[in-house]
Amino acid sequence: MKKSLFLLLIVTIVGCKQKEQAPKIDTELNELFGLMQGSFNSEIQAKADSTYYNISLHMYPIWKDKGNYLYVEQALNSMQNRPYRQRIYEVTRASDSTFKSAIYTLPSDSLWIGKWKTPLAFVSIAPTSIKIRKGCEVILKRLGDNHFKGSTGERSCESSLRGASFATSEVEITSEKVLSWDRGFDSIGNHVWGATKGAYIFNKLN
Repeated sequence: MKKSLFLLLIVTIVGCKQKEQAPKIDTELNELFGLMQGSFNSEIQAKADSTYYNISLHMYPIWKDKGNYLYVEQALNSMQNRPYRQRIYEVTRASDSTFKSAIYTLPSDSLWIGKWKTPLAFVSIAPTSIKIRKGCEVILKRLGDNHFKGSTGERSCESSLRGASFATSEVEITSEKVLSWDRGFDSIGNHVWGATKGAYIFNKLN
């Protein structure tokens, strides 16, 4: 009888420890990561306002066993074989109320053009092969169901593109679209590149 009670106690303790060690699912982080995935373009906005280009945006998950990573590719919609931006984003929780999208560059990025169609191609490289853009992470807050909004630091993201000294990004994400306003500024704060009126509106295609 005592032996049976002892075994029952051991089983109960082990079972409790296993429950305590079970990883907690972050549903809000998963929600954000899911919203960011897919193909988008700004065709509707470009047709309504000629100062905006029709840009394609593809964001697809890679390295699924290593975290929340996305391969990101942007190009003029009519020239998708010549993207002007290729990045990897890593989406994590930053605090109880915020999330972080860290930005990385790829080695030999021309080798990865169009690989959003075949994300398994990225098994040939490891996360240690990419280089973080320090200060360029976007910090996002959840405003409601399927709705996140955030930005980079005010002057934290260094950029030398077209005479810029730093760049900023403002992002809003919903189930139907991604709004992204990327701008570059010189050392005294003059706007030197990027849309002047407001964010690009990327409508989700799939």
